[in-house]
Amino acid sequence: MIASELKLLFTAWVFFTRVPLPARLSAWVGYSPDMLRGSARYFPAVGLAIGLCGALVYLAARSFLPPMVAVVLSMMATVVMTGAFHEDGFADSCDGFGGGYTRARVMEIMADSRVGAFGAIGITLMLLAKFACLTSLAEAGQAEQVAWVLVLGHGASRAGSVGLMRFLAYVRADTGPKAKPLADGISGGAFAVSLMLAAAPFAAFAQLYEDGWLLGLGLLPVALAALLAGAYFRKRIGGYTGDCLGAAQQVCELAFYLFACGLAFGLGAPAGASAG
Repeated sequence: MIASELKLLFTAWVFFTRVPLPARLSAWVGYSPDMLRGSARYFPAVGLAIGLCGALVYLAARSFLPPMVAVVLSMMATVVMTGAFHEDGFADSCDGFGGGYTRARVMEIMADSRVGAFGAIGITLMLLAKFACLTSLAEAGQAEQVAWVLVLGHGASRAGSVGLMRFLAYVRADTGPKAKPLADGISGGAFAVSLMLAAAPFAAFAQLYEDGWLLGLGLLPVALAALLAGAYFRKRIGGYTGDCLGAAQQVCELAFYLFACGLAFGLGAPAGASAG
């Protein structure tokens, strides 16, 4: 049982990161369509690991570099780890939905690997918005808070994408063999596991810091962002594509950063400013 779950976790890792497994471990994990489908439950776990990497880079850089530079390096670390997988999906979605007026045209544009004006502008603004939120927290002297926000945001945002896979239909007809199992949808149990994995670090944060539970309310804007993204995708193209999942992850991540930033400055002191 444990071995099979570990294989699913490593399958999710291979699918969503550019960090290879050691040869012997990769051979042990193997691959099958059912494994890829089952691995969806661990997407938030992969997100937590990516966020942790970004947090560690930020904390290390913050010890000898200005906050702004540390934030940029942390963002670069997460992008390198994923190969800009989700950012690319967001840019393609901006091009498709921004430049297409019919379902067929939207799908055609998203299938084009070239980045157009809508995509370039969209991803630039997205990265700037995330940078502004994290830098604002960092310059307020909340180094530890920024690290937690990175971890929590990356984990929770992946659960938003899993929700789309659970409740929407995959609409691209030319699904490749690598992604086809994900297009077949996921079970309610797998979705529940993904939600628990995304929420667990919030519980830890609440235990470690006074008023830390307030940051857990950030799951609400993440869920709202996923619901709105799903409703929009359903209205425009009748479901989702792989690019839509990347776009949803980016929007959900930003929603959480905006909440964390608003919480810090709206209440005058960030949740978790003092240890409990």
